[in-house]
Amino acid sequence: MVGVFKETASGASANRAARNHILNLAQARQIDAILVSELSRWGRSTQDLLDTLNRLAGWKVSVVAMNGMTFELDTPHGRMMATMLAGIAQFERDLLSERVKSGLAAARARGKRLGRQPGQRPKSDKLAPKVLQAIEDGRSYRWIARDLGISKNTVTDIVRRHRQNAL
Repeated sequence: MVGVFKETASGASANRAARNHILNLAQARQIDAILVSELSRWGRSTQDLLDTLNRLAGWKVSVVAMNGMTFELDTPHGRMMATMLAGIAQFERDLLSERVKSGLAAARARGKRLGRQPGQRPKSDKLAPKVLQAIEDGRSYRWIARDLGISKNTVTDIVRRHRQNAL
């Protein structure tokens, strides 16, 4: 059986539907190998990766990275390589997280305000004339929201701001 499942969820996420589906196929012995872009993308953490690889090895399912490396956990060499690569991937993830936190702290120390600033509504400000015209045409908030691809609450906010500015 050949199938392609593209995982778009974060590797750190516990709920990954495509990964769970593949594990179910492996347990049912419907697949023999799993091709991953990188070994580090398969597991949430080093421990999770090693546990998952051990489960797959018990079901006689191989994991192959796109660089051609095969991880056979029934050999000492395969276990060592998987453990080393998983540890390096976890280390990289932790370093990245540490750098981001450090950068955010430095920005706060310099007085930068992080996140969306009050009053910034680029999409709703751009759509405001269309929303107001649709209201004048007698359209419902729900219809306007669906037609413009915004939420009904955004339509309500646009109308409320327009009424406040008109006073």
